[in-house]
Amino acid sequence: MTVSDLPAINATLNGLSAILLASGWFAIRSGRRDVHRNCMVGALVTSAVFLACYLTYHTLMQRTHGRAHTVFTDPAWFRPFYLVLLGTHLIGAIAMLPLIWITFQRAFRQQFEAHRRIARWTLPIWFYVSVTGVVIYLLLYQIFPQKA
Repeated sequence: MTVSDLPAINATLNGLSAILLASGWFAIRSGRRDVHRNCMVGALVTSAVFLACYLTYHTLMQRTHGRAHTVFTDPAWFRPFYLVLLGTHLIGAIAMLPLIWITFQRAFRQQFEAHRRIARWTLPIWFYVSVTGVVIYLLLYQIFPQKA
């Protein structure tokens, strides 16, 4: 495995996280608490592995290429759309970390009403970040491949 394999792995982890989040949401809506719990723990583990791979990728990119990220330059007409998507993705990614922590902490302590109140915010942000992570990968490496 090389550094160039990590973006696809990261996108896969993001996609899996989104599937687990959606599955967990459907499970709790149908009263299946155990399935909900398992899906959400799976999403947490998947997202944690993603974060480790993401940080590894950007560290290796910095060492290998002298910059920590791939720059979106071509096509120039699409760059503003990409940057808006990336900006909202990054803001969501930063916001979701404490939200996830609090949400899981409340569930673990069986404070389910408080858990439910914050999960209403956590889930859509976490889901958005997971899905847009896959979209960003597709834009950078599949649809409009950028030079590293």
